[in-house]
Amino acid sequence: MVDHIWTADDVADHFEEAFRTLRKLPSVKARGYISAWPDIMRSAREIAAMEPVPMRVWPSAAAITRLEQTYDWVLWIDEAERRLVWSRAGRVPWKQICWELGCDRTTAWRKHKLALTKIAARLNAD
Repeated sequence: MVDHIWTADDVADHFEEAFRTLRKLPSVKARGYISAWPDIMRSAREIAAMEPVPMRVWPSAAAITRLEQTYDWVLWIDEAERRLVWSRAGRVPWKQICWELGCDRTTAWRKHKLALTKIAARLNAD
């Protein structure tokens, strides 16, 4: 990625991919808790009548590596900007973001673009 010139849109796309990767990771559960109940034995008719379980798609190793890179990038901006960037990566509506920040949509959009531009400038400097 030496020849790549980063823009704010590239950084935003990278954050959106990182957010999708986070959603694909398995949830963290406490270890050590087990159930003493026996497994339920279902008949073929019961299994056929059940709702199909949605297929779980796990993230690739490359996607996890890019997610870890994104974690390094958020250290270059302050906490309010981090929340704003991650909210937009998660497709939170501007109306809700503006309510949380206490500003209008244009100001929130400007702050978002400024945070992405800071990251892009730092990436291009390296």
